[in-house]
Amino acid sequence: MISTCPAVISKEISQEKIRCECQFTTSQFSPWLTPLAYLLGCRIVIPLHFGRIEISGQENLPLTGPVILAPTHRSRWDSLIVPYATGRRVTGRDLRFMVTADEMRGLQGWLIRRLGGFPVNVRRPAISSLRHGVELLQQGEMMVIYPEGNIFRDGNLHPLKPGLARLALQAELSQPALGGKIVPINLSYSQPYPCWGCEVSVNIGAPLSVKNYVAGSVKDGARRLTADLKAALLQLSKPSNDSEPFDDWELAIAMKMNRSFSTPQSPTPNP
Repeated sequence: MISTCPAVISKEISQEKIRCECQFTTSQFSPWLTPLAYLLGCRIVIPLHFGRIEISGQENLPLTGPVILAPTHRSRWDSLIVPYATGRRVTGRDLRFMVTADEMRGLQGWLIRRLGGFPVNVRRPAISSLRHGVELLQQGEMMVIYPEGNIFRDGNLHPLKPGLARLALQAELSQPALGGKIVPINLSYSQPYPCWGCEVSVNIGAPLSVKNYVAGSVKDGARRLTADLKAALLQLSKPSNDSEPFDDWELAIAMKMNRSFSTPQSPTPNP
């Protein structure tokens, strides 16, 4: 009878995990599912589910070059709202989501993999996932990474994970003229668990240039970049005194309803 030491078994399992993690991570866009998903999401699902949708700062979205969108994470709806506010109908670009491994299960994972997303284990990031993220930035793609890591429904900004900044710096250092940008985005809902008719606010801030943080060590640059990203997100989360206009889709519906139900009034003569 052969007995196997538990320590040896544990070591073999760990080595097998490392071998799996070193496999290539890939992502792709389905040529039929991606346009269909954008059409259904932007024209049907989001307009019908939500009430007022406010979007500001779309002029801050780079139309070319490597970009990491860094939104706050308040709901699972975020992964529909972000493409709605920044994706192909606005910038002509499709988004590459870096999501947690837990979100890649079942039907949701099947969809994410075919819509350009790829997983990362936040507790133990695989080398292949990080390498793939760098490769996407080198190819000039637009990625989405939630810097808080998890969903927080209290409306407060929680500590940012350093992984986003480190990934951006690694890509920038691999190609000094890469010109990567990080765009802070604040998402907020009128309800912690967005139900039908919930209001949404999307505030898009000015992009941070990664090249401004490459001097010195990667650790120090990542610390400074994360601190500036946190400051930008905090600034975006402050309520504005100016009321923002409806999103174009919501505005069109509101104007149509107003014309249908309002009664004609006589023009007021000029004094």
